[in-house]
Amino acid sequence: MVFFAVFVLFSMLILRLGIVQIVYGEDFKREIERTEDVTVNNPVPRGKMYDRNMKAIVDNTPSNAITYTKSQSTQTKEMLMVAERLAKLIVKDTENDLKKVRERDKKDYWILRNEERAREKITEKEWAQYEEKKLDDKAIYNLQLERITENELKELKKDDLEILAILREMMSGYALSPQIVKKDLTPEEFAIVSENLEMLPGVDTTTDWERQYSYDKTLKTILGKVSDSEKGLPKEKLEYYLARGYSRNDRVGLSYIEQQYEDVLHGQKAKVKNITDKGGNVLDTQVISEGQRGKDLVLTIDMDLQLAVDKIIEEELRKAKQTSRTGLLDRAFVVLMDPNTGEVLTLAGKQIVKDEDTGKDVMQDFASGNFTTSYNVGSAVKGATILTGFSTGAISPGTQFYDTPIKIKGTNPKKSWKAGLGTLDDRNALKVSSNVYMFRTAINIGKGNYKYDQPLYLEPEAFDTMRNHFSQFGLGARTGIDLPNEMIGFKGTEKRPGLLLDFAIGQYDTYTPLQLAQYVSTIANGGNRIQPRIVKEIREPVMKNDEVGPVVNEFEPVILNKVDAKPEWFDRVQEGFRRVMQEPGGTAYGAFHSAEYKPAGKTGTAQAFYDGPKRKNYDMPPEVMNLSLVGYAPYDNPEIALAVMVPWAYEGNTGHHANNDIGRRVLDTYFDLKKKRMEGNMNPEQPIQEVEKKEAGTELLEEIAEDTEQ
Repeated sequence: MVFFAVFVLFSMLILRLGIVQIVYGEDFKREIERTEDVTVNNPVPRGKMYDRNMKAIVDNTPSNAITYTKSQSTQTKEMLMVAERLAKLIVKDTENDLKKVRERDKKDYWILRNEERAREKITEKEWAQYEEKKLDDKAIYNLQLERITENELKELKKDDLEILAILREMMSGYALSPQIVKKDLTPEEFAIVSENLEMLPGVDTTTDWERQYSYDKTLKTILGKVSDSEKGLPKEKLEYYLARGYSRNDRVGLSYIEQQYEDVLHGQKAKVKNITDKGGNVLDTQVISEGQRGKDLVLTIDMDLQLAVDKIIEEELRKAKQTSRTGLLDRAFVVLMDPNTGEVLTLAGKQIVKDEDTGKDVMQDFASGNFTTSYNVGSAVKGATILTGFSTGAISPGTQFYDTPIKIKGTNPKKSWKAGLGTLDDRNALKVSSNVYMFRTAINIGKGNYKYDQPLYLEPEAFDTMRNHFSQFGLGARTGIDLPNEMIGFKGTEKRPGLLLDFAIGQYDTYTPLQLAQYVSTIANGGNRIQPRIVKEIREPVMKNDEVGPVVNEFEPVILNKVDAKPEWFDRVQEGFRRVMQEPGGTAYGAFHSAEYKPAGKTGTAQAFYDGPKRKNYDMPPEVMNLSLVGYAPYDNPEIALAVMVPWAYEGNTGHHANNDIGRRVLDTYFDLKKKRMEGNMNPEQPIQEVEKKEAGTELLEEIAEDTEQ
């Protein structure tokens, strides 16, 4: 019976083996040999940035690098083995590398190295609870981590920390996605790693890149930042980028131009097909497409002009700081824009900050402040007030008012900056910057009946009326510049009659320096509010560093709106602006009357309250003066528009004239640079600082003449 039973069982086994081998053999063989094709996108260098004269501003610096690609089934012990071998071939013990190693990393590494000792840190009772499934693997591991002592961590030597630094980089990557282990390899390191790749599964040598800024920190706040491979995609936009085919460790633009033009700059990734076995191990890698670096941007910025303007701001800020009551002065801004196209030639800003290491004041780039910060700008907006008065019928061309203080019952008198201005029409009111003329215009807009020292009622809707008209010039509205984070300024919420009068002279709502540039450009070109642009063209990338590719997209001027005003009204405001700078008595005559390029513009001085970084030091914010200047040249055929803003210039009623000093030097520099280029006397390699230099004697005489006029 036993023999018969054994015979039957063996017969069944043989039959089953036959079925497996004969019937299903090929299927099982195919299953064992089955592979999967996983396509991975490898990053490529970003596009370059050039200025309008095709000078490279942002480039890519190549460097040798080591990457590690782990498979879906790679175990930590396997990665540790590779890290140990790699540590013998490369050096990764710099202070920056070791700073990244956290205490938790050290504890994880200690457990890997000391499995038995780590096991002994768990009591028999706890192991019993583990067997009873009252504790899981994670709980056991956490207990081991908690019980590793400081002395045990001190057992890790420098060599261990170097291995750990490498292992940490390897583990931070995602499966089948190359992770950079070390950049900037020496030629010796690159060669020896390349020779030993067979002993280093998952490791490869490649060429990486880093952003290179040709002009150091100039325009740095506008150019923007790029994330590194360690940080990868920003958490707040993770899903956005993943849905567009990005990998988690891809480098992307984090701010300003790099962020705004990410889709253009990031390029077409190289596609690599990883062939894996059933266990997820990489068997082979095949390149599907080489990829292409990002497209290049040609900016509207003129870097020669930008550098010269930056230098002027720095010099004039330091000069102003040497005068009295300027303890709160810490910044100044300049925008130069083509009033006919909206192209921004210069977006300059400087801020004085305290160096954390030395404790000394240093000057840093703050170009972004031109559209991310706003201020009371003062009388510079009076051109918009006059045109609003014309449009609403509050005044007519040639309307005259006698400049005498305005007194509303229960309030202090409101007057112009000096007495004795006399009877003025609209053009001369701009020339001498009459506040009273603007007050009377605002009262008429609000349909008020003014009597000296009597209550004044104005229609609350007058605020909306004036703001709507101001926004046609770009004041209190987004300019539309092709950069993120633009602010529109702050609008006052109260609607008392006296505040409408303040609004008319630029001392209620706040505006950005870029809004001032758009506003004065709109006046210069006769009523077209044009969108400012920072990018002029998009070009195809080419392999040679000294060449630029063909144009893919050239941006045309965009007119956002046409101001609702008659051409002859603009003529009168333009004439008023001309008188400001070219006729005796004009508020900017002392600074600009000798300029050959025939400028026009408007000065501004606003009584404001300090709201800067030192605000926390005061219970009540100190009263300060903000200085501004808008202008364009030549007045009869404008080719350049200017906005200067110097917030918190000084405390008290009188002080320096940094707005006019900066404006004159900047326009001089623009036309000097233009002349040199037309004459062909400027060497492209010439130091920028030389562009604005003049004969020392001539410059001194001009300064003396300007001081005498003032």
